[in-house]
Amino acid sequence: FFINGFKSLWHRAPNMDALVALGSSASFLYSLYALMKAASTMAEFGAEASMKYMDSYYFESAAMILALITVGKTLEAKSKGRTTDALKSLMKLSPKTATLLRDGEEVDVGIEDVGVGDVFVVRPGENVPVDGIVLSGTSAVDESALTGVVSAATVNRSGYLECRATRVGNDTTLSQIIKMVSDAAATKAPVAKVADRISGIFVPMVMVIALAVFFAWMVVGSGVEHSLTRAIAVLVISCPCALGLATPVAIMVGNGVGAKNGILFKTAESLEAAGKVRAVALDKTGTITKGEPAVTDVVPGPGVDIGDLMEAAFSLEQKSEHPLSKAVVAYGLEEGTAAKDVSDFEVLPGNGLTGRMDGAVLRGGNEHFLATVCDIPTKILAVAEHLSKEGKTPLYFAKDDAFLGLIAVADVMKEDSPEAISQLREMGIAVCMLTGDNEVTAEAIGKEAGVDRVVAGVLPGGKADAIKELQKEYGRVAMVGDGINDAPALTTADTGIAIGAGTDVAIDAADVVLMNSTLRDVPAAVRLSRQTLLNIKENLFWAFLYNIICIPLAAGWYNAVFGVGWELSPMVAAAAMSLSSFCVCMNALRLNLFDVHSTKHDKMNVNRLRKEATTMEKTIKVEGMMCQHCEASVKKELEKIRKVESATADHEAGTVVLQLSGDVKEEKLKKAVEEAGFTYVG
Repeated sequence: FFINGFKSLWHRAPNMDALVALGSSASFLYSLYALMKAASTMAEFGAEASMKYMDSYYFESAAMILALITVGKTLEAKSKGRTTDALKSLMKLSPKTATLLRDGEEVDVGIEDVGVGDVFVVRPGENVPVDGIVLSGTSAVDESALTGVVSAATVNRSGYLECRATRVGNDTTLSQIIKMVSDAAATKAPVAKVADRISGIFVPMVMVIALAVFFAWMVVGSGVEHSLTRAIAVLVISCPCALGLATPVAIMVGNGVGAKNGILFKTAESLEAAGKVRAVALDKTGTITKGEPAVTDVVPGPGVDIGDLMEAAFSLEQKSEHPLSKAVVAYGLEEGTAAKDVSDFEVLPGNGLTGRMDGAVLRGGNEHFLATVCDIPTKILAVAEHLSKEGKTPLYFAKDDAFLGLIAVADVMKEDSPEAISQLREMGIAVCMLTGDNEVTAEAIGKEAGVDRVVAGVLPGGKADAIKELQKEYGRVAMVGDGINDAPALTTADTGIAIGAGTDVAIDAADVVLMNSTLRDVPAAVRLSRQTLLNIKENLFWAFLYNIICIPLAAGWYNAVFGVGWELSPMVAAAAMSLSSFCVCMNALRLNLFDVHSTKHDKMNVNRLRKEATTMEKTIKVEGMMCQHCEASVKKELEKIRKVESATADHEAGTVVLQLSGDVKEEKLKKAVEEAGFTYVG
């Protein structure tokens, strides 16, 4: 206290140690002066005359100020230590040894001796020592990032694995996570810098107040002893410990809670900024959707058995490496379809595939290709058109010149995407989907996902420009992406959020990394940021309120004005100061109990939701509707448009009444009516 405190005074930058050192020194020096005075009085006038100085000894206060503040710092250190529990638990996961295969023999070595390219083995129940690629063996490994890839500290549950090391030491996934969390704890949030500036002004101000209190009591005739006691109490009770702890402790706990839930904030600033976003832009492929095609519909041709269609398609497509072919193969395996041998297999770029099975020629591909070898029924073409509008890709199949049917493939939506988007909207955040798809497909997916806005036809290089436009409209914008092409947009956004741990470029460009690859962690990150900011504000409020109440109490102001007899000795003042710091730490630790996925604390943006709830009615005239079937066709097409809540058609009146949640361009209405096969009048 004394070394740091007086050094800070010498450098004209007094800190809280300076206040403690001054208070304790003043207590000791004044007590020493009183003792000398008592000794001289006793020698001159006798013991009875020296007794009046007995009440002026504050040696115990000088010691207890330091003792109590040290106790407070011990409690503070223990509570601060608990804020890094998440980081400590991550570090404990890191294995200390590895078993390498050298010249056909297993050798145990320290983890630091494993190099890139070394072959290591993992027995059942052991932790994977470093990141690597499986060479041989079959097992179930917890938390594998990608098929065939293992990460350090994940647990091998069953089989024996041989793997080649790809990332060792500080390059492993676990080491990078630990570094990210510890780096974030070491940085300062903007709100912390404000608290630091306040502390820099606060300490000199307290010293001035203490001097003013001393002279004020001297002026009213209270004597040196009482005046000095009040000044010392002011110095001790107003240490800005609580003010200095208010932000960093909350930031450390917030980062720890995030790490436990797979949400990694790179800096304290990113933890603070995430809660302030007003709009979130979501990349479609791999973020809202799974990013891998899957079979959605199987439509056999007239008189064709679905088993015959699947047998032909499965047998032909398993020869191809195309992503759409893999979707058909995966579906065939799920359904238990038996494959037959296909010879003379050939890929026809831009058209499809061809091969020979049981002497018959099999063909699969797009409509244009199949139409050259067989007749595709009109009914099937109508179904295919409908599927295309839903964002699906129809694959047609034929055997010799006979049409077998079609299989529709699409990039399906993640199960939790609509729920995550709904949570963001309930938090008052506008949600926008960015995609390179055409407008019709994008609108269909956007409506299914429940986003506020769709920006279609965006090229990879144009995502950053789309973010800039959103920033003009909404202010603070977060971008959520997972691929290399998302990196410019992640950097441009106020908060870049990388979903998944697959793409290093995206992780480097992002401010927040979601290790669990689920969109539900986006609202969770915002929720945690908001709760951490609230905790910081509570801590700052407590620190300021404490000083506002306690400085006048220590100065004796309440006693002087109200005559209530409330005064604090320097010892009690030291205990009160320590208690305030302890309270701030304990309040920050409450964040450990916060459930990041609980929606009960979400606050709705009432005005925006009220605006959405207000529907407008629009009536359009349509020619050509003859029956209820026609009405249903028009209704179906119009209700595909986002913001069209409902459409009520009347073929006799030739009108359709629309209930809209927002304005819809007339061109979209006209296009939908014409898609249904009717004439839009106006």
